[in-house]
Amino acid sequence: MLFRSIDVVKDREVIVRFRRESYVVSFGNEEGFGEEDAYVNRIEERLSRFPDGLMLIESDGRIIGQIELQILHYEGDEIGYVNLFYLVPECRGKGYGKGLLEYAENFFLKYNVREYHLRVSPTNERAVQFYLKSGMSKVKEERHQYVVWRMRKLLNT
Repeated sequence: MLFRSIDVVKDREVIVRFRRESYVVSFGNEEGFGEEDAYVNRIEERLSRFPDGLMLIESDGRIIGQIELQILHYEGDEIGYVNLFYLVPECRGKGYGKGLLEYAENFFLKYNVREYHLRVSPTNERAVQFYLKSGMSKVKEERHQYVVWRMRKLLNT
């Protein structure tokens, strides 16, 4: 697996498609995706702060996934936050997810954060099981446009 930084001009179509597909997998539709330009602008802004946190994943010369990471303040602490873990359907359940988690944890350790969080749809059972098996725990249920579970993992810093 090769991780390469997102180029919003060159990769726009791919990152938009992957993000839309993530909504379909999680919530059954892409309704919550919002406006495409707003999403691309958020990616550009995050890239300016965390250029190694927004990556496309390639294998055998093709793009198979995307990862979006950043550092946020949450309840008075600085934490790592996963905005997106995405793998194309044919690469799910084949061990690639472990590589994404390893990349993310190394990224967060580089920024000296003690824990990281993500949100997952409770109906995305495959993802929930993967995160639990990887050492994450459910913190709480949150209601945004959809019901999601906030999960976290403590890191050894």
